[in-house]
Amino acid sequence: MKLTITRVFTFDAAHRIVGHPGRCANLHGHTYRLEITVRGNINESGMVVDFQTLKTVVMERFIGPYLDHHDLNISLPVNPTAENLVVWFFDTWDQEVAPVLGDVELERVLLWETPDSCVSLTRQDWEEGRRAI
Repeated sequence: MKLTITRVFTFDAAHRIVGHPGRCANLHGHTYRLEITVRGNINESGMVVDFQTLKTVVMERFIGPYLDHHDLNISLPVNPTAENLVVWFFDTWDQEVAPVLGDVELERVLLWETPDSCVSLTRQDWEEGRRAI
């Protein structure tokens, strides 16, 4: 039986949107809210993945080295729009995290840039987008 679990994170980061015609072209910061949903089978311990393991993976592979208290224009290989960030999460997850967590796959990333503005990406939409490239 496949189930999904979600873990919520926050981090503070600065960025500027290259090519933006408005104020967001200037360096500014956000307190982001990140919701990571993974999907997998229930293991012998009765879990998809331990919440602490998921936290450790996200903190060590994403938030610590690239996001929290970083200038995203410097730390990331993409123009740091919220849309590009969720795609980067999927790309990085499948390259670096999937081999470690086995059959636990990233199902959805929801990134809140402000308390009332967010972007989300599901595995299905990410895979369809990759096939179109």
